[in-house]
Amino acid sequence: MASVPDAPAVVVETRYGAVRGRKEGAVCVWKGIPFARPPVGELRFRPPEPPQPWSGVRDATRFGPASVQPDDRLISNLTGGATLPQDEDCLYLNIWSPSPEGRRPVMVWIHGGAYLTGAGSIPWYDGTSFAREGGVVLVTVNYRLGALGFLYLEEAFGPDFAGSGNLGILDQIAALRWVKENIAAFGGDPDQVTIFGESAGAGSVGVLLAAPGARGLFRRAILQSGSGGLGVRTRESAARVAARVLRHAGVEPGDRRALLDLPARAWVEAVAALGPGLPLGPVVDGHVLPEHPLNALARGAARDVAVLTGVTKDEYNLFALQDPVWLGDDEAALRHQVEAMVGPAAAGRLIEFYRRRGQGPLGRRLLPLMSYAVFVRGMLATADAQAQVGAPVWAYRFDFETPVLGGVLGACHALEIPFVFNNLDRAGADRFTGTAPERYDVARMMHRAWIAFARQGDPQHDGLPPWPRYDRDERAVMVFDREPRVERDPWREEREVWASVPAGL
Repeated sequence: MASVPDAPAVVVETRYGAVRGRKEGAVCVWKGIPFARPPVGELRFRPPEPPQPWSGVRDATRFGPASVQPDDRLISNLTGGATLPQDEDCLYLNIWSPSPEGRRPVMVWIHGGAYLTGAGSIPWYDGTSFAREGGVVLVTVNYRLGALGFLYLEEAFGPDFAGSGNLGILDQIAALRWVKENIAAFGGDPDQVTIFGESAGAGSVGVLLAAPGARGLFRRAILQSGSGGLGVRTRESAARVAARVLRHAGVEPGDRRALLDLPARAWVEAVAALGPGLPLGPVVDGHVLPEHPLNALARGAARDVAVLTGVTKDEYNLFALQDPVWLGDDEAALRHQVEAMVGPAAAGRLIEFYRRRGQGPLGRRLLPLMSYAVFVRGMLATADAQAQVGAPVWAYRFDFETPVLGGVLGACHALEIPFVFNNLDRAGADRFTGTAPERYDVARMMHRAWIAFARQGDPQHDGLPPWPRYDRDERAVMVFDREPRVERDPWREEREVWASVPAGL
């Protein structure tokens, strides 16, 4: 492959002006294309506006900056140790395509990161293999994060700030609208768009399935380790969090000048003062999101959208590394953690259930409880809601365990990402996935399934055993491991125990 500086230029005309990308081997790549005006100055905390047209040819060979965000060790691993350039001016997307000619399925990736961190430019999200091996046009997008993307200001600042709790979602919708209007020029089919994301990216996909403003902008959706309910808040809850953030930022309710003048980094610090976890997320605000996404799905809001959804086997093991309580037997401390997640009424019963099922220290035995609470339960609820209204649904579980750190991670959260993208050789990947040669076989199986789903709305391919659609009777799940297999209702016992735990917790 020619070195990047000598790579041939590829110029494409968009509705807003011409952009110049590069031919890199068999793939054409455009980076840092603006899909909205910079959300700065008077446009801070405002819905995204279309980009301003430009004259001449805009260079599209460098990634745009990520949204301003806190430091994150996982992001550092994903970037191979590199620091992500950051700026409040962050609404850019990137495109990988076999060629500007023709009409190919389009996949739009929405990155995760707890609605606080991440970017579409992370090396693991490189779309080369999707374009080269799958004949797919792959798009990655940035969106506003943290307070700038998800701080609900309507109560403190009035109706002029309607939608402020969902600006990150509105950015995603703006990117999808840009794709609808422009992707044909890059060789993509605007009527064959699949959105997919992981963690908060999958939570975003769940919201987009329910948001009226996203209707008609995609045909298929993949949710990796996330659901229609991940991080979603009521207006009341979001207003309480906003009041705390404003207090930490030193901004009085109603003081619009301070709201707009505070440096972006100060907003990051104000959110960080709330402590770890998922402090911000999409809001059922009555505007962008009229109702909880799972309620919308249950009444058929996305019955015409094919869905592929799943989790990793040991989701919560990754987060346990950050809290030593999960390594030991301190029952009081562990009960406190579980009660914070499921409430005191259910905690005792659930602790005893998982204590009997596991081995080793109590903390390790309770990690499946946390995995189910945060990830599996919402995934199943999303699949159930779609299946109930007759939408085509497929479910998976990623079981391939990484041997790094002595195997404590198992098949943890985010581990499947370089497998899905077939990017196991990207910087930093082996520090997470290990180096077992079998991992390439697993990556090939998953990568082909995601491509098949984008092309035909069904993830089946000849490298997998027959993969039944998910329904509420058999609940079939494709398990990705060294040897793929189908399991039926693998969470049955847990599902029955959790049935009496209120879903709102």
